[in-house]
Amino acid sequence: MTETRWVGKEVKRIDAEDKVRGTLKYMGDLSFPNMIYGAVLRSKYPHALIKKIDTTQAKELEGVVAVLTHEDVPGLNGFGISIPDQPVLCGDKVRYMGDAVALVGAETKEIAEQALELIEVEYEPLPVVDDPEEALLDTSPLIHESGNVHNHVKIQRGDVEKAFKEAAVVVENTYYTPRQMHAFLEPEAGVATIDEDKNITIYCGGQHPYRDQLQVARALGMNPRKIRIVNSPSGGAFGGKDEITLQIYLALLTLHTGRPAKIVLSREESVVAGMKRHPMKVQIKTAAAADGTILANQVRVVSDTGAYASLGGPVIGFAVEHSCGPYRVDNVNLEGLCVYTNNGVAGAFRGFGANQVTFAMETQMDMIAEKLGIDRLEIRKKNALRHGDIGPLGHKMTASVGLMRTLEAAEKSGLWQMREELKANPSAPYKKRGIGIACSFQGCGLGRGLPDYGAARIELLPNGQFVVGLSCPEIGQGNTTAFTQIAADAIGCHIDDVIVIVGDTARTPDSGTSTASRSIYTGGNSIQRAAEELRKAIAPVAAEALGVPEDDISFEYGKVVAKSCKDKTLTFRDLADHAASKGLSLKGEGHFIWPVADADVGYIGIPHLLYSYATQIALVEVNTLTGETEVLQALSVLDPGKAINPQGIEAQSEGGVVMGMGYALTEDIIIEKGLFQTKNFSTYILPTSLDMPCEIETIIAEELEPSGPFGAKGIGEITCVPISPAITNAIHDATGVWIKHIPATAERVYTALKEAKCKEDS
Repeated sequence: MTETRWVGKEVKRIDAEDKVRGTLKYMGDLSFPNMIYGAVLRSKYPHALIKKIDTTQAKELEGVVAVLTHEDVPGLNGFGISIPDQPVLCGDKVRYMGDAVALVGAETKEIAEQALELIEVEYEPLPVVDDPEEALLDTSPLIHESGNVHNHVKIQRGDVEKAFKEAAVVVENTYYTPRQMHAFLEPEAGVATIDEDKNITIYCGGQHPYRDQLQVARALGMNPRKIRIVNSPSGGAFGGKDEITLQIYLALLTLHTGRPAKIVLSREESVVAGMKRHPMKVQIKTAAAADGTILANQVRVVSDTGAYASLGGPVIGFAVEHSCGPYRVDNVNLEGLCVYTNNGVAGAFRGFGANQVTFAMETQMDMIAEKLGIDRLEIRKKNALRHGDIGPLGHKMTASVGLMRTLEAAEKSGLWQMREELKANPSAPYKKRGIGIACSFQGCGLGRGLPDYGAARIELLPNGQFVVGLSCPEIGQGNTTAFTQIAADAIGCHIDDVIVIVGDTARTPDSGTSTASRSIYTGGNSIQRAAEELRKAIAPVAAEALGVPEDDISFEYGKVVAKSCKDKTLTFRDLADHAASKGLSLKGEGHFIWPVADADVGYIGIPHLLYSYATQIALVEVNTLTGETEVLQALSVLDPGKAINPQGIEAQSEGGVVMGMGYALTEDIIIEKGLFQTKNFSTYILPTSLDMPCEIETIIAEELEPSGPFGAKGIGEITCVPISPAITNAIHDATGVWIKHIPATAERVYTALKEAKCKEDS
């Protein structure tokens, strides 16, 4: 079915009203009769041996129902998406301040917290490794017996040294990026229940219910089928709930007590125990010809994954893949090291390693343009990847490539065309304005070498409506609304006749994870295939009801008709009634497997076949007396393939800009010697409504992807990637100073201005 009545339209989000009214129940809002409250005892040290755990006093406290340690974990005492190297409850060693040592269940939250203080743990402190470069030394203390390097990626192609010798300009720098917090609307929270047959249901925000199910089952030593995971709705995730958060702890409490159990982390505990964006050191050397052609790129990235792997390995691979930007580079020497330290835990985060290297590469592009006297936008157009090009990792760009489309739209925008006029009128004599531009691409899906699949189920209900089931959770990105639009057009019915269920292992097939900008592409393709199977199931039933041969059946909007006689029709409600009279259930299930890139570089997850593209522009004003930077305007030009819901893309765009702005200017979790100095939002500076640009313009530059549902690709991540270097490049445009260490706090910018002035005076 090619007719689209809903895809491409600005459809109001299905969950909008409940969210705006505050009536939507997130997992932290759920309560059940006879429920206990859980609390986790976390390590006092960033690195130490555990010599003894004494829970006697805690167990004797009135109101305490259970006190659990590593001895009470019935299955594997470990979890982790890549490798299960993080203990559920530590028994012999702690490796960061958030490590869980004991678990308490009590009649009230206050009693549970009181019980934590009564648990006596004897520690033997160990040397702390807080510098990833130090962790690489042979003399460094080992955080894991396997060594301090979790993953090492090396990609070489062409002749880098020859290119450097022949280049007109070579730019070499070292860049540093911060440890960013996901800052969910709802912190880690959930409830677990258990029935008479010891079937456990866990209501907890997450991004892959079936993987959560397997990790919980492994830790409990149970059949996964006896565990139900409900992940939706979630008050934001951004990758931070892709890993296990509280699911296993909730399951342990309800399994040991036979009662519902609830845990809600405070924001302070979330800061310490939750996942973060990987801080990275990016050393990069880039060569260019006199006409601006990028000849070579040499990159070394060191990523601090903290105490445990989580998704640190795939993140460093992704960073290496994106370290040359969305440009043609024939000669590359790329290296990435994912390193263990005692600095908390880093994992998946919106952009997945692209943010860090894009900041570096896009700064390099501006530096090269300046040295060669070439326009900043023109040098990006000159090197932009196009369809059929060979990417930096040696794979052919066979899918849609929309970078040029985004650049051309950005060039025509008012913000770029009027840049000199906008820069010329600062709000005070001591303030300076600048405009910056940056580009990026974002690999969609899990990449080469990983199982990446989708599934969807559609069933015709007795009332003539259709229920669509996919496991990809709704994490605030609006995929439920987009799925509804795709399903309505794939089935050929009114959007109000579609009910979408997501994020529930008991009610949906396994559709994979809501990560990697994959939900719409995977889910949409699965829905289309399910609709095809549903029509196959409907055809013989409709033919029998209408008294015509099966090959005479056709589908029109809202009904089934006989091609030979248009007067013979059945509405979907009529069809449902007829099926019910025959005791039939009409349903279809569709399955989809991601296509992969043609080149195998020897590392799981890279390269990707499919990418989304973006060009972003920022107008900033810098206070030269204080170093404070204000983002006045921002432009996002995005290539999502087909825009399923333009309104949803605009929302993603605006949220991404603000997240990238925080990353560029203010956000950083400070850890010293393994000790968290940043403990709450009082010192972790998030952009607020007062910091928002007065205008965030979004331009959708559609480059249809033939393999996508109605031509769609993913867009969730890239909206926050190039805006950070666009902001720092704008700071340079305003002041002449280059920012190589973000966040570009007022102190850092002021120091750079002062150093530049001293250099000028000398």
